[in-house]
Amino acid sequence: MSSKKNPPKESQLAGTQTPDRANTNAKLQSLETFRSDATGQALRTNQGVKVADNQNTLKAGDRGPSLLEDFIMREKITHFDHERIPERIVHARGTGAHGYFQAYESHAALTKAGFLQDPEKITPVFVRFSTVQGPRGSGDTVRDVRGFAVKFFTEEGNFDLVGNNMPVFFIQDAIKFPDFVHAVKPEPHNEMPTGGSAHDTFWDFVSLVPESAHMVIWAMSDRAIPKSLRTMQGFGVHTFRLINAQGKSSFVKFHWKPKAGVCSLLWDEAQKLAGKDTDYHRRDLWEAIETGNYPEWEFGVQIVAEEDEHKFDFDLLDPTKIIPEELVPVTPLGKMVLNRNPDNFFAETEQVAFCPGHIVPGIDFSNDPLLQGRLFSYTDTQISRLGGPNFHEIPINRPLAPNHNGQRDAQHRTTLDKGRASYEPNSIDGGWPKETAPAASEGGFESYPERIEAHKVRQRSPSFADHFSQARLFFQSMSPTEQEHIISAYSFELGKVEREFIRAREVNEILANIDLTLAARVAANLGLPAPKKGTVDVPQPSLKQSPALSQMNLLGEGIKGRKVAVLVADGVDGVSVDSLVKALEAESAQIKILGPSSAPVKTAQGKALAVDASMEGMPSVIFDAAWVPGGKASLQALAGDGVALHFLLEAYKHLKPIGLASEAQAVLDKLGLKADSGLLLGNDDKAYKAFITAISKHRVWEREAAAKAIPA
Repeated sequence: MSSKKNPPKESQLAGTQTPDRANTNAKLQSLETFRSDATGQALRTNQGVKVADNQNTLKAGDRGPSLLEDFIMREKITHFDHERIPERIVHARGTGAHGYFQAYESHAALTKAGFLQDPEKITPVFVRFSTVQGPRGSGDTVRDVRGFAVKFFTEEGNFDLVGNNMPVFFIQDAIKFPDFVHAVKPEPHNEMPTGGSAHDTFWDFVSLVPESAHMVIWAMSDRAIPKSLRTMQGFGVHTFRLINAQGKSSFVKFHWKPKAGVCSLLWDEAQKLAGKDTDYHRRDLWEAIETGNYPEWEFGVQIVAEEDEHKFDFDLLDPTKIIPEELVPVTPLGKMVLNRNPDNFFAETEQVAFCPGHIVPGIDFSNDPLLQGRLFSYTDTQISRLGGPNFHEIPINRPLAPNHNGQRDAQHRTTLDKGRASYEPNSIDGGWPKETAPAASEGGFESYPERIEAHKVRQRSPSFADHFSQARLFFQSMSPTEQEHIISAYSFELGKVEREFIRAREVNEILANIDLTLAARVAANLGLPAPKKGTVDVPQPSLKQSPALSQMNLLGEGIKGRKVAVLVADGVDGVSVDSLVKALEAESAQIKILGPSSAPVKTAQGKALAVDASMEGMPSVIFDAAWVPGGKASLQALAGDGVALHFLLEAYKHLKPIGLASEAQAVLDKLGLKADSGLLLGNDDKAYKAFITAISKHRVWEREAAAKAIPA
């Protein structure tokens, strides 16, 4: 992570509930006057009438017909019948959390946005993470892009940064967005597949649209199957402007960098989790917040001076391109902490409305043609989904800044406007509400006065024409392990495509222009001839590799929030369990004691040891690591337990650290496994330290070749 000049006080950011921490939470919640708690309250109708009987419909006799006059039943059923709203066309499957943002220092030289001026200012935020393709009921761990949308409730109005966990997109111009979404959604004749892109219509589209090549290779990388929402980077995707009080504009790209590091699942894990725990990502986020392991991200920007707009070998306005961090480093601005789960999923996570056009003074748009279309599309879709233009009055969307204008009426209006003038200018209400001057002291919003002289045309800029050099940069920046995963992903996805000509077109006209080795490997896996050369001349980029793109270089510090399973049975050494748990808790890991069943086990010392779940109820795919403590009887029982052995074999196959007591060699022998840097034997602090170090590295990558011999 980047260093900070003036980081906030630890008491303001810590995961524990210090007095300052509790005060911060109380202050944030006090701003939300819409919350209610029905505890201790009488049951009433929506009109406030107390209900005497909520169990029985009003009838003509106890066996007679129900009466239409039963207003209590009618109100209850009518409300129930209309409780669902249209789900989002894309990003339907999501989860959210509350938190706050705090700047490290004043960034007045860069922007006049108030929430970036004062390091003492705490700005409430609500964040929604989502998948793109699938409906609300789809799985969390499918291969897909993840939405990363943040609503800043600033004192100057709401600022919505609506991004993804990948820094580019599939298309360059918004007019192609309906085509892309229609192609990636389940096929129209059978509504399959749910939540994934391994089908003909998607690959038909992207193989015909070369501008998608860069985004597709990101989607075929491990970035598309994140380990958790807490370990995802976030990106604003587009180029924006930041403007200071003197009117100086800078182009910027927005970045979120997770404190926990950037980690992903293995493909086999992702598929199994989709069946064993469809809610894996949302559950992980919820539990992390509930247990005080608050997820944190550093917010930063890549800054390009306006006069340097054209100095790169790509166009800043092209949303299929990144600015490599080796060319323009990310400047850290502040930190975001998520510290409170929603009280009601529907009222908050489902009804929250993000729109890229929600900005505040000091932030403005670029001419990115995809961004320009999004500025219209998001507001338009919220009107349809949330029942009219007053969606800003829904509590989760309501700005902290006051809202005064002449916009009245329409569906779901809740504000009771006073005054007789719903227009401006007026004289009968004293001219109020009035315009605010754009001067820094007044704070009125003023668009950046960019000078434009051009003909109206339907054309792409020639600077948008290179579709492959950055896709090549991405692939060549991956470690050998990550490259193998990309090859496997293309092979799996294209192997699901029914039409061979589509598979051949993707290999010959897309992959061959990215990397011939990539194309040849995928072709071999599909039974196609390897292409000899690409179909276009790809420009040589200024960089051959960008280490910042590889997740291998983006690991976090420590094991805070990592989940460790401790496998026990009757006769386990309770002292060993206690010492292990203390060592892991000191590192803020989450520990679960798993037994043969959910019943307590008896330790070798004769005490009852409560377990959190059975090994079958909480399988290995949920955890980051596993440990088997000592105790002769316990080890004998586990060695004869097929569920326990499968748990360890699966953890090994998924390259997870496994620690065993010194006397557990027999278990290893039965499994046929050999020790490596992440398969450890020992009972002392030295062994625990080595285990913790292995967990911090996320995977035991040296094991991958051996793990392939383990049955799925």
